[in-house]
Amino acid sequence: QVQLQESGPGLVDPSQTLSLTCTVSGGSITTKYYYWSWIRQLPGKGMEWMGAIAYNDTTYYSPSLKSRTSISRDTSKNQFTLQLSSVTPEDTAVYYCARRFRATTDWDHYLRYDYWGPGTQVTVSS
Repeated sequence: QVQLQESGPGLVDPSQTLSLTCTVSGGSITTKYYYWSWIRQLPGKGMEWMGAIAYNDTTYYSPSLKSRTSISRDTSKNQFTLQLSSVTPEDTAVYYCARRFRATTDWDHYLRYDYWGPGTQVTVSS
């Protein structure tokens, strides 16, 4: 059974960089052909795919967030990390990590993700 768990600060100051880590157990993040995504749910809105890192370390980003987003991984810890720079209160959301098999398009087809973390609330406020 694959499990994902998000971790990171629940409160971030405006203009700072948000950093979240997803720890994966029950499966390796290097296993072909899985893709590991960050997805967020903004208050009163739908889900928003932010970016992903593939089993082979290739990264993919939402065009709308690409200039502020970086995703990396630590294979020794079986973790992948999201960094979102220059945050504003509009980045307040529940952040999720999730897994998907063999896909480099249609990232916002959320039913195709088979495992999700429970989500973590991040509030951007001074």
